[in-house]
Amino acid sequence: MKMIKTFAILLFFTVLMAAGYYSIFPDVSRLKRENPKKTSFMEYREREWREKGKKINIQKKWVFLSNISPYLVKAVIIGEDDKFWSHHGFDIEAIQKALEKDLQRKTFKFGGSTISQQLVKNLYLSPSKNPIRKFKEVIITWRIERTLSKRRILELYLNVVEWGEGIFGAEAASLHYYGKPALVLNPEEAAMLASVLPNPIRYRVDGTSRYVQKRAKIIYDIMVKRGIVIPEYEDVMKQPVYE
Repeated sequence: MKMIKTFAILLFFTVLMAAGYYSIFPDVSRLKRENPKKTSFMEYREREWREKGKKINIQKKWVFLSNISPYLVKAVIIGEDDKFWSHHGFDIEAIQKALEKDLQRKTFKFGGSTISQQLVKNLYLSPSKNPIRKFKEVIITWRIERTLSKRRILELYLNVVEWGEGIFGAEAASLHYYGKPALVLNPEEAAMLASVLPNPIRYRVDGTSRYVQKRAKIIYDIMVKRGIVIPEYEDVMKQPVYE
């Protein structure tokens, strides 16, 4: 009887610990097949809008990675995380540089985030930069990188990332700013969309910011240097078929 009671207590605490673990660290394996309907960051934005008395509806439309322009995929990687395909969730060099800047400015912003880290922040966390939230981000990023393929991480990210007030995901952004599906975005449009991702509320795709224009040109020029974009080919393709 005593053994059964001890076993029952151990089982209870095991279940309790498991429940606590998954309440803090979500089951990321579900992301292999399930597409998130609403992210933690979307919910944060909705609370923010309510507090400010704004009536904004979230615009989002899920698409497969194969239905997003390769130009946009490559422009986002160049702009946000150029080592995406080779790192395991963390860009150590970028983190070191960010920490050095933080120490110089006597702030703690924890920069140098990879696409994987940004995905975790969007899906599960708040924009807060406190050490506890950062610890959660590190653990969940580590698990996501070991559970999901790079292709799936990229697909998730491009479908949930914010691209303006109320605009989430590549398809919604492409339709909103260019009136066409994300699949047919050209290199210039892709570079422009990628250029605002550090802060899509402050920097607008359809604005006149010199920062955005300069950053978009840098991303576009890198695509040209790497042979992703061949300007002459693009010029020819823009010409009418029949004259």
